Amino acid sequence: MKKNLIDYEALREKIFSLARKAGRAGARPLLLFYYVMRSKRVPWKEKAVIFASIAYLILPVDILSAKRLPVIGWLDEVAALVLAFNKLRKYVTPEMEIKASEVLNGWFGCEYELLDSKLG
Repeated sequence: MKKNLIDYEALREKIFSLARKAGRAGARPLLLFYYVMRSKRVPWKEKAVIFASIAYLILPVDILSAKRLPVIGWLDEVAALVLAFNKLRKYVTPEMEIKASEVLNGWFGCEYELLDSKLG
């Protein structure tokens, strides 16, 4: 049996915990991240790049210190965010979007269902 590099159950629980704090708009990207990481269509190398980019944003490690270089110090975070966003966007499918809307409707109610379908 193949062992996963990522503990998906722990990831799901963390996403749910963060979603309640972030609200509906903040939870949507977290759910899409979860679905991309679960997808068998996404190569493991791409998952590793996405995960590393997100981890770099969260972890207290900086290549360029924002304290020493106030404006330039944010560039590494921006680069990591852009990289993660572009990689995720490449693999998000319409099915993932629909599933995310359904989960969000379950967590937060259906009042935004029409808005979700218009936004896409």
